Amino acid sequence: MKTAIVGAGWAGLACAVEATRNGHAVTLFEAAHMAGGRARRVDNMHGLALDNGQHILIGAYTATLKLMREVGVDVEQALERLPLSLRFADGGGLKLPRLPAPLDLLAGIFTARGWTWRDKSTLLRTAVRWRLDGFRCPSDTTVAALCTGLTPRVMQELIEPLCVSALNTPVDQSSGEVFLRVLRDALFSGSGGADLLLPRVDLGALFPDAALAWLTKHGATLRIGTRVRAIAPEAGQWRVDDETFDRVILACAPWDAARLVRASGLPADRWCETTEALRFEAIATVYMRGASPLAEPMLALRSDPATAPAQFVFDRGQLGGPEGVLALVVSANEAPRETLEVQVIAQAAAQLGQTTLQLVQTVIEKRATFACTPGLARPPAAIAPGLQACGDYTEGPYPATLEGAVLSGLAVATALTTL
Repeated sequence: MKTAIVGAGWAGLACAVEATRNGHAVTLFEAAHMAGGRARRVDNMHGLALDNGQHILIGAYTATLKLMREVGVDVEQALERLPLSLRFADGGGLKLPRLPAPLDLLAGIFTARGWTWRDKSTLLRTAVRWRLDGFRCPSDTTVAALCTGLTPRVMQELIEPLCVSALNTPVDQSSGEVFLRVLRDALFSGSGGADLLLPRVDLGALFPDAALAWLTKHGATLRIGTRVRAIAPEAGQWRVDDETFDRVILACAPWDAARLVRASGLPADRWCETTEALRFEAIATVYMRGASPLAEPMLALRSDPATAPAQFVFDRGQLGGPEGVLALVVSANEAPRETLEVQVIAQAAAQLGQTTLQLVQTVIEKRATFACTPGLARPPAAIAPGLQACGDYTEGPYPATLEGAVLSGLAVATALTTL
């Protein structure tokens, strides 16, 4: 099939690679001059090559890791693999040892620093209940309701950091159903599933650069820096601006996909309405330099939305980046940029003892992820005959993650011949 893929984020790149591998003639369009979507490199940021935000992967991202290897990425060199750690600068918190699952979780709970026996026992009882229930709950359950009975310490030092990092939505608004799926696949699907995979290279080198090189080598046509203005059905085929294709896959942002579908004249109001109803959460990454090395490449931070908004800090010097540069991540917070910067600098001084930091840049993705709320209706991949969408926002079991994006792209590419 002569196939147009609109968007070169991780979903679009995954789709393009799989479709090309399956013998289709792929043309990949990307409006920006850099592939990668919301997980990309930003060059020459105040003299530093940084990313548009700090991202992490986990060991359970099997589809993403397999695809990275297939396009030539040395995964072991590109990613620092660490057991799941939610340790704070003061040494408190939970860290899993290197043991087979679920023994690693049990040992991590029993050895959690600063936790009382009540903290540990309530978590053990709750985790056993989740497992006996098959990691299922009613679709309208929030994470907060799911965790009723856990102590405030367990909520603050485990559940809230996990929820905000995976779903980018506050616990009282997050889907318990999706949260349980993430926990099942990360903590109970096999050894290493919960491992943190921290990029040691910029996000371009992590996957998009290699994917583009692979696509070029295998005959795909790349239109990077080319914005698609319009799509329209035409005599059993599809017109994309001035070209004709057999199939079109919208791998762009959901708001752009809905705009293109509405302008096409298709009777797809339901799909557009579902897509346009999605609500989005921001992620801010505050880059600072002048830091002394942290105890570990990544630390959890004690977070308060009103005064100490960052949840995690990454030592880029320990991850192959510039020495003395920290990336502090603020999820699900809508405070103005200037307010965030002042609060994060004060938070770094108070919790990390870093008092000589200089602000480099604050990168805010205002629509970084969809808000993963209970019972959320997400649009299907199928829009019309010959027209599909892929992306982390389409129907699927996962929140807005790189793995969700990749799985979506692979699934649509595999289904191309049957559309």
